[in-house]
Amino acid sequence: MKTAMTSQLVSSNGARIALLYLLAFAGLFWLVPAFAQDEAEIVFDSGNVAWMLTSTLLVLLMVVPGLALFYGGMVRSKNVLSVIMQVLVVFSLVVLIWIAYGYSASFTEGNDFFGSFTAKAFLTGIGVSSEAAGIPEYLFVAFQSTFAGITTALIVGAFAERMKFSAVLIFSVTWVTLAYFPMVHMVWSGGFLAHKGVIDFAGGTVVHINAGVAGLVGAYFLGKRLGYGKEAIKPHSVPFTFIGASLLWIGWFGFNAGSAVAANATASLAMINTIVATAAGVVAWTLVEAIIKGKPSALGAATGAIAGLVGVTPAAGTVGPLGAIVIGLVCGVVCVWAVTGLKRLLGADDSLDVFGVHGVAGIIGAVLTGVFSAASLGGTGLAEGVSIGAQIGVQIISVVFTIVWCAIVTAIAMLVAKFTVGLRVPEESERVGLDITTHGESAYE
Repeated sequence: MKTAMTSQLVSSNGARIALLYLLAFAGLFWLVPAFAQDEAEIVFDSGNVAWMLTSTLLVLLMVVPGLALFYGGMVRSKNVLSVIMQVLVVFSLVVLIWIAYGYSASFTEGNDFFGSFTAKAFLTGIGVSSEAAGIPEYLFVAFQSTFAGITTALIVGAFAERMKFSAVLIFSVTWVTLAYFPMVHMVWSGGFLAHKGVIDFAGGTVVHINAGVAGLVGAYFLGKRLGYGKEAIKPHSVPFTFIGASLLWIGWFGFNAGSAVAANATASLAMINTIVATAAGVVAWTLVEAIIKGKPSALGAATGAIAGLVGVTPAAGTVGPLGAIVIGLVCGVVCVWAVTGLKRLLGADDSLDVFGVHGVAGIIGAVLTGVFSAASLGGTGLAEGVSIGAQIGVQIISVVFTIVWCAIVTAIAMLVAKFTVGLRVPEESERVGLDITTHGESAYE
């Protein structure tokens, strides 16, 4: 009987244990979806993510091969590889710096001029579920890294054919740290100029004025190329430059429309503005050349496209298409003078007209953004209570501040490079060409 009772008790306990196991498993099955829900708490819009992945690739297309071919075609054949190499390596170096501390210094809380250099250094604290601007933070970091890279790579056009490769790299590290990262923070991350109310949709101040002024100041530090003003220094391959400009126009859709950080109406506005402003820049430059020189050039038309693209960059998401056309036309006309008459007045050998196109068109676009963003002129509207005049004032303040800040930082960066490795290659190396003397190879046999 005892055995029977024991068996019954064991059986009863076994049933209880089995029931507890069942309840435990049931609990686990109930908890797993809950944990999974917490893990995937942020559900990203797949359309926005797809568009930003595409935009990131489009901006990368702007650099290699776009900018590399655009610049490479405009130098002499003995220096084409050196310029292409500088564009590629500078871009790559800056992307790594962006990951190391650039993103943190640009997009974290700090003061009016800098974010924290350590808060998200090497992307600390960012995971696959982290969010920034409504998209995965890794994607936002990647997208912005291409902006940092291309902005710094733009500057090398002013140094072409005479600056040491090591000096270019040292300059780039110093400049991007002290010029680009703080400008991003001041304009796009709630810093000094953002508090002023500046409108800069995709980088008129942050990218183009910044790079243009750096190119001009750097050209002064370097001095003129051997033979400059005494002998013809002609582009060795206009087709290269033309193809590069075409790739830049295509990639710029990621640059401008991608700055909406979503596949939405603002991105659509930025896209059509990028089309029409560029077209206006091409037509304006071509007409001016035809009138003044009697012959419109392919190099001029390609440069006019870049002028239109630069001009509309700060305005792309806030002006209407008619405003974008006006901006493109003005940039196309004025930049013809900027790369000829203004260049002579300034007396600097800005080899590939970085200031004449990016600096000047960037200034024009930044100021006219304050005009054509007004709803009465077809734009999306200014901040409540802000008149066109007041907004123009803010835009001018931002332009002047950017010029002064960048000029000072560029001087510092050039001095750092000068006192570490020196700025210019030897005269004999410049005569032979940087392809052979710096890289030991030649583009053409």
